[in-house]
Amino acid sequence: MKKILLSVAAVFLAQSFMLSATANDDHRRTLQAESVNVTEHRARINGERVSYKVHAGFLPVWDDEGHPTATLQYTYYERQGVSDQEKRPLMMSFNGGPGSASVWMHIAYTGPKSLRVDDEGFPIQPYGVKENPYSVLDKTDIVFVNPVNTGYSRVLPGPDGKMPSRSEQQEMFFGVNADIQYLADWINTFVTRYERWRSPKYLIGESYGTTRVAGLALELQNRQWMYLNGVVLVSPTDIGIDRDGPVKAANRLPYFAATAWYHGQLDDDLQSGDLYDLLPKVEEFTINTYLPALAKGAWIDEEEKQEIASQVARYSGLSEEVVLRSNLDIDTAFFWKELLRHEGHTVGRLDSRYKGLDRDDVGERPDFNSELTSWLHSFTPAINYYLREELGVKTDLKYNMFGPVHPWDRSGNNTGENLRQAMAQNPYLQVLVQSGYYDGATNYFDAKYTKWQIDPSGKMKDRLFFEGYRSGHMMYLRREDLELSNQHLREFINNSIPQEGEAAKY
Repeated sequence: MKKILLSVAAVFLAQSFMLSATANDDHRRTLQAESVNVTEHRARINGERVSYKVHAGFLPVWDDEGHPTATLQYTYYERQGVSDQEKRPLMMSFNGGPGSASVWMHIAYTGPKSLRVDDEGFPIQPYGVKENPYSVLDKTDIVFVNPVNTGYSRVLPGPDGKMPSRSEQQEMFFGVNADIQYLADWINTFVTRYERWRSPKYLIGESYGTTRVAGLALELQNRQWMYLNGVVLVSPTDIGIDRDGPVKAANRLPYFAATAWYHGQLDDDLQSGDLYDLLPKVEEFTINTYLPALAKGAWIDEEEKQEIASQVARYSGLSEEVVLRSNLDIDTAFFWKELLRHEGHTVGRLDSRYKGLDRDDVGERPDFNSELTSWLHSFTPAINYYLREELGVKTDLKYNMFGPVHPWDRSGNNTGENLRQAMAQNPYLQVLVQSGYYDGATNYFDAKYTKWQIDPSGKMKDRLFFEGYRSGHMMYLRREDLELSNQHLREFINNSIPQEGEAAKY
């Protein structure tokens, strides 16, 4: 059985740098800087039996003097019986927030276990996990990483035994560029420990995790001399690409249309067709008519303004009066409140298939995010059970679904340009964007727009791909999209591994 072997020095560090926060004499919340527990499993994935090991462990983040400054919890899935390890892909998985644990994609998307929910992604009891027959573990090994203060990952005391101050922690970990820098160092440690330098490598990030992996693509190349085959952006943020003003306002409309169609709020001629019949029409209107009209601002002709308002109302499911009162620019939070106001419901932010109930039907925004409360309902007990009882992680630390990482330094976010530069420098590198049509937080048309803007020259268009799904931010919670999105990942990996002898050159 392959295990990580700790040196005498590492064992000493693991014993010396303990994170303690406490409770009483019998139970202390302690965490070793470095440890791992290995378990063996079998599952049926993509129609075949797959044997795999799970390494549930902790690896340190090191400072320039070789002292551990934090320890990151990871869960590494390694398929067994692989004869040519150097050809076996490795995928590093990150969620977002910032401040979110890797739990979401871990036990609901790519891993060999999936959340116990119904076919549309709603909670059911008893809570827990089940086999995920669509996991990409048949195609790639996967490591799910929890950045500092998420999951069980924590900051460690310094060599003097004292915890760094909050401002020192922020400088080390809690910002766009600090996050990218320490995670790149950690990935180097992981790849070295598990002897995966020759493997084709992939990064997958969801939500803010897309900012993280876009930046890591170049950071790994420039500072770790580690080159990737693929980056997957799931429900991407703006990754530092400007889409403010009229662009921001216009790009919401296709999402509004999808959500209104889902809830049956459109005119009969639009409602009777399929979603895929509707969206191309809305996208064409958005780019060629709506965006130019918004750019005119107060100088738009009154007749044109009325025509635009009428069409926006028709596609959004809102009234012309509401569109005109909004000066053609409909706030997303207001849309969540307004669309089903007449029914006494709100719609969800991250997945607008979900409905919510507010104290009052008046107001400009919902009282809560109905989809997030539903997800926490299912995910929190499942991840705590799974890590502790099935994978043998032993700690009294709280698993942070969302950890204390704020204030987050968002300055200097050039991650989109960094991704473009990484692609330009590495002819092997390809990018896949995955988005749900009902995601109102990182809407799918923003994701398309970001993909269009990554490489303004158009010289790398053949290495940028987009896939959309009939669900929300976590498209994989819907069973049909869980299968489809994993299949798209599988195809992306297949297509981004070069043929034998194919050189990385233009």
